[in-house]
Amino acid sequence: MGSGRTGRSVAFALAAAALYALSTPFSKVLLADIAPNMMAALLYLGAGAGMTALSLADGVRVERGEARGRSLERADVPYVAAMVTLDVAAPLLLMAGLSLSSAESVSLLNNFEIVATALVARLAFGERVGARAAIGIGAISLACFLLSWDAGAWGFSAGSLLTLAACLCWGIENNCTNRLSDCDPVKVVVIKGWGSGAGALAVALCAGDALPTLVNAGLALLLGFVSYGLSIACYVRAQRDLGAARTSAFYAVNPFIGSALAFALFRTPLAPTFVLALVLMAVGTWLVAPRDPSASRPPA
Repeated sequence: MGSGRTGRSVAFALAAAALYALSTPFSKVLLADIAPNMMAALLYLGAGAGMTALSLADGVRVERGEARGRSLERADVPYVAAMVTLDVAAPLLLMAGLSLSSAESVSLLNNFEIVATALVARLAFGERVGARAAIGIGAISLACFLLSWDAGAWGFSAGSLLTLAACLCWGIENNCTNRLSDCDPVKVVVIKGWGSGAGALAVALCAGDALPTLVNAGLALLLGFVSYGLSIACYVRAQRDLGAARTSAFYAVNPFIGSALAFALFRTPLAPTFVLALVLMAVGTWLVAPRDPSASRPPA
């Protein structure tokens, strides 16, 4: 694989991270008026609707002049089903966790997705995890422990545990999506958006969640299109050349962007534990990231 093609794939992974980083702080703002389950549904429905519109208008190609990828086949059905199911559970868990925790902590805890993705990639699909990456995974895990521990209650906070559970779902889902990385990324996002959004909406309605105002619903749908739809399309395209674990490593900058945005919006004081966790996250992310960005994709 050429260095130019690899560089483009890395750029897609970083773009996915930057776009997704918008979701946590701005979702926290909207959660003041929208129930968590309904918020999760609107985010994915926004992704599905936005990407469907762009696909129909033929206004977006992930890389101009390049084929979009193969069509979905019958052998892909188990991965598609798992992808949609996990993408129903993950945002429900994340929005519930975000409603109970600060946006800064949830943004950083999102990095646990790296740990989950790498472990599943190793155990289920045989992707290599070297000693350096293993140390980085340990540092990220320790940071997640610090962010999740509630010293006052001598236990883990409910919001943090819900966020970590969401990351575990997404770690498994990332590896399922990686099996589809040579497919048209726009079609993959459309399926994820409509399927997962419909599932989350059914949960929200069964839970008795009230429908938001048109303005709030529109803002949530727009946020979903940008931070989930466009982000996932870039992520899937990056996985085509980089693999699940390596794409997740580059994508790991998103919690730091999200935390910075959250501090800018909410002006939350920096606790010493948060600062220590931030340092550990940064070190862990640096260790997990591959030294040679042009290295070939790990065997799947």
